[in-house]
Amino acid sequence: MPRNKKPADDDNLEFPLDAPTEDNSSEPMTNINELEEVFENKPDSGHIDDMFSEWFLDYASYVILERAVPHANDGLKPVQRRILHSMRELEDGRYNKVANVIGNTMKYHPHGDASIGDAMVQLGQKELLIDMQGNWGNTLTGDSAAAARYIEARLSKFALEVVFNPKTTKWLSSYDGRNKEPETQPVKFPLLLAQGAEGIAVGLSCKILPHNFIELLEGCIAFLRKETPEIVPDFPSGGIADVSEYNNGKRGGRVKCRARIEARKKNLLAITELPFSKTTTSLIDSIISANEKGKIKIQRVEDNTADVVEILVYLPPGVDYETAEQALYAFTDCEVSVSTNICVIENDKPNFYSALDLLYLATEKTRELLKLELEIELAELDEKWHFSSLEKIFIEKRIYRRIEDEETWEAVIETVDVGLEPYKKIFKRKVTRDDILRLLEIKIKRISKFDTIRADELIKGLEEAIVETQRHLKQLTKYTIRWFKGLIEKYGKGRERKTELASFKKVVAHEVVIANETLYVDRKEGFAGISMKKDEAVCKCSNLSDLLSINQEGKLIVSKVSDKAFYGKNILHIDIYNRTEPNALTYCMVYRDGRTGPTVAKHFTIGGVTRDKEYDLTKGKPGSRVFYISCYPTEGGEADAVKVNLKPAPRLRKTEEEILFRDLAVRGRSTGGNVVTKNPVRNVVRMTKAAREEAASQQDTRG
Repeated sequence: MPRNKKPADDDNLEFPLDAPTEDNSSEPMTNINELEEVFENKPDSGHIDDMFSEWFLDYASYVILERAVPHANDGLKPVQRRILHSMRELEDGRYNKVANVIGNTMKYHPHGDASIGDAMVQLGQKELLIDMQGNWGNTLTGDSAAAARYIEARLSKFALEVVFNPKTTKWLSSYDGRNKEPETQPVKFPLLLAQGAEGIAVGLSCKILPHNFIELLEGCIAFLRKETPEIVPDFPSGGIADVSEYNNGKRGGRVKCRARIEARKKNLLAITELPFSKTTTSLIDSIISANEKGKIKIQRVEDNTADVVEILVYLPPGVDYETAEQALYAFTDCEVSVSTNICVIENDKPNFYSALDLLYLATEKTRELLKLELEIELAELDEKWHFSSLEKIFIEKRIYRRIEDEETWEAVIETVDVGLEPYKKIFKRKVTRDDILRLLEIKIKRISKFDTIRADELIKGLEEAIVETQRHLKQLTKYTIRWFKGLIEKYGKGRERKTELASFKKVVAHEVVIANETLYVDRKEGFAGISMKKDEAVCKCSNLSDLLSINQEGKLIVSKVSDKAFYGKNILHIDIYNRTEPNALTYCMVYRDGRTGPTVAKHFTIGGVTRDKEYDLTKGKPGSRVFYISCYPTEGGEADAVKVNLKPAPRLRKTEEEILFRDLAVRGRSTGGNVVTKNPVRNVVRMTKAAREEAASQQDTRG
């Protein structure tokens, strides 16, 4: 744009750097240091790092306290609490469209309808607080719920009895100040442990596993009886769980969960219950993936799940179903490990607890809420008794007739007060002006139809209720125990434990993996792998196998099986290495120590090794050479015997040496061994079984 041309739009006006200033100075402000001084000297300028630190902490605190982590008092996240409060507002005994509930909840929750709808579906699928109607999804298959306009909900009877009480609720203003919402709901039940919870905040996470409804209530009763209960998770999907590492739900604890698998036929396995947090879809995907990777071998998988789980796994002919079952646990989601991290909000900050800590807090909270309800009930009963007694005296003693001649309102009030004076001593509190005003509001029709007998019965009933309430307050612990027992009787049916508790033996992967590959070796060049199909076949293996190789120089290497890998030239021994039982095999070896050193016999076990690290089975001198190597099972195996043939030499009378490895002590792989001869060796030959037995017999005779 030319400088002397006026732009068409003043909003796009650009000023050149050398434009004159307001004081008409022609000096251009081109020094960048001067610009920096101008901005640094501004009183309201701030540093980015300070602002970021402050805003990040505010945001993190908000996410932790107001979104992701449940509160210790009621076990609810804010969105769940607002949903339940909104449903209580709409409660009329009939079902409400979920879309209507979502719309009403938006008065309290400022994060949109999608988050409210998802939270409501998850809350409903717990099948505890919400009575559902319509397609609410399937937790077994992972199918999502229908749209909010198609499904309906209302509060369950359990929720109406346990969760709500406006008289004991502390209220606060909603985000826009137009409505009141509960700070926490007065829940008289360990809801958080019953439902479980999961949330990810900023730098903080929460993972609380669900527990059994009846066991939790029995645990509360045990606490009230000064006993220490034991509670463990119970999952709605059933399955089998090993809780030996649960650690009472503390950080670092975990639970191993398994699907329930049963053999239907010789070549058919059926999965009838799922591990926690898995669906039939995710489980089948993991089975297919393991099959494609060659870790398990199956023909096909069928999903017949409807209201109960049924996944059919067909096995190929010749596959043992017990091995196949263990392979499913080892390589698929049929077994998962679930970690726990009980983090809740208490006193406006996150706290870490154990499961028993949460149960104790819920028990004490319930006890205090019941006490508060009894105190409120007692105050209301006293007030009803007080006014009923006043009303009876006011009508029976015809005090209302004394006000007919009074001309002023104050005179009327004073007349009634004087008329009640002889009877004030029977009341539990002072008769106030408000009491008199309330008496004066009684209609003539009610006075004319006043029934003294009914009034006496009402007062007597109130007195009995007062005595009973006072007794409950004095025996508060017993009253709380009866409350918990009442919940078990009313709502415990059908809520028995679903997850079976068991102790799992760790499944060793290489023992159950399908050995569907063949190991090949090129001994001279030193290569081995599963793709070298033109070379010597050694044994069957799997993709998870470890290979142990020993070459002519006495170098030992353990490496994971691959298509083709180098293990050192002149391989003498190569086989599968059992990492879980490294001493299952015992080795017999004869080697020369260096180029001109003595010949040594070595009887040893390998022990634990590091993968891809080279180990020396000789003493490590240059020119060392292995003449003979073999192995046998440590348990029940028989040691070898060899004949060492010496090279002819002048004055050499003995041309061979016999070695019975049974006579050599078994030591570790780093042992040097026993010297056999210092003369040059021509070769080492394994003795036949008959020759070995004859040599052993002769040695026993000489011994």
